[in-house]
Amino acid sequence: MRAKDAPRLSTLRLLLAAIKQREVDERIELDDAAVLGVIEKMLKQRRESIVQFEKAARTDLADAEKAEVQVLSAYLPAQLGEAEIQKEIDAAISQTGAGSAKDMGKVMAALKPRLAGKADMGRVSALVKAKLGS
Repeated sequence: MRAKDAPRLSTLRLLLAAIKQREVDERIELDDAAVLGVIEKMLKQRRESIVQFEKAARTDLADAEKAEVQVLSAYLPAQLGEAEIQKEIDAAISQTGAGSAKDMGKVMAALKPRLAGKADMGRVSALVKAKLGS
């Protein structure tokens, strides 16, 4: 507030409101993992909005969404690299005994708590699918 950074302040207020809303809806106090889930959900919404705004040639709205993505991304842990993600996938596959694409759900269930907030789960899903499909 003191820095008079209105877009950042607005984004943080949206984040706090989303966290509060989820706490009220579920009548619980969110832990760190749940807060990361809220941030990831907001990021996903913003990315989808950016795509739609760009299709509609509304660069002003797309730019506003991109600014919100930057602010929200700062509150996520550092993202894992490709090699680290592959290592986690290999560990999850050996842990679950997965052998085919039918076992993808088991592998993703094992990976979700380990990689939440540290990697894009859509990308992880694609990597698991490629690994199990081959």
